[in-house]
Amino acid sequence: MQRLINAPEPVLDAEDAGTTMRFLTAYCAVRGIPKRITGTDRMKQRPIQLLIEALRKLGARLSYTEKEGFPPVQIEGPFIQKTNHLAIRGDVSSQYISALLMIAPILPEGLTLELEGKIASRPYIEMTLSLMRMFGATTQWSENTITVSPGTYKAVPYTIEPDWSAASYWFAFTALAKQAEITLPDISIKSIQGDKCIVDMMELLGVKAEPRGHDLLLCSKEHRNEFAWDFTDCPDLAQTVAVVCAAKGITATFTGLESLRIKETDRTKALQTELAKLGAAFQERYGAWHLTPANKLPHEIGAIHTYLDHRMAMAFAPLCMISPIRIENPGVVKKSYPRFWDDVKSLGVMATEE
Repeated sequence: MQRLINAPEPVLDAEDAGTTMRFLTAYCAVRGIPKRITGTDRMKQRPIQLLIEALRKLGARLSYTEKEGFPPVQIEGPFIQKTNHLAIRGDVSSQYISALLMIAPILPEGLTLELEGKIASRPYIEMTLSLMRMFGATTQWSENTITVSPGTYKAVPYTIEPDWSAASYWFAFTALAKQAEITLPDISIKSIQGDKCIVDMMELLGVKAEPRGHDLLLCSKEHRNEFAWDFTDCPDLAQTVAVVCAAKGITATFTGLESLRIKETDRTKALQTELAKLGAAFQERYGAWHLTPANKLPHEIGAIHTYLDHRMAMAFAPLCMISPIRIENPGVVKKSYPRFWDDVKSLGVMATEE
């Protein structure tokens, strides 16, 4: 995003970053900036039609250059607002909704956004609105309707919080170690991020989190033998938790995983395949995913395929606490946590790159 936001080139390559693809499309569309926004082969398989249709209704001029409903997207100018009211499904990726909300203050007429049906990833929407207000936007959320008044953004000093999604992997390392104490610096459980619920999940799975000043101390503790959670508001934690449950012999039920099919890979399918290497079954029944761990972990886990998905690599990495493993294509972590393997080595883990 940082590289592309002011890039002069006519073609912008978002690579495999879905957030960048969606936010940048909305930004360029309402600015009337002629650009073609593309990405990796996997990105070209990730739907963007709902966002494009919404932007077209607002007055943007966009077209698909390859497959209908999927990137790449061609943007033409100028932008002239046609309506200040949109309706969009609430159960789609929150990135569509956040993209529309963030451009709303600069629209001449503002925007009223109606979310239809069940709302997924609500904390991400709330986080977007909170940051918008921090930078001068006027917003209101009543039931399923969000209203953003026309105005402008203003520059303010702001310290970006540590990422709770990234922090979740250190909870997993703690959970899978025989004994562990890990300090996460400058992170607060009062965060506005939805993924801070990893604290409550891991309390059940064998990790106690204690605030120590501005830091958080993670310690090993006893765990339950059964676990159930609705991941509707925190889908990015599902892979991490699934691996911990499979490795610790915890029977688990996961709901709210619908959005995982359209991430960097089909994450539910990827989990099925890779958890099987631990002898665990991960199966869907009546809209819920049930994890049945093996009675005993295999002597060797072997190689974990990452499917070009950063979260697959980081979610399975903590297995090194119980067995030597091989992570294929480890460089995928650069998308969200470039120094991940350096931090893993700082724990004393012997990690070599082939």
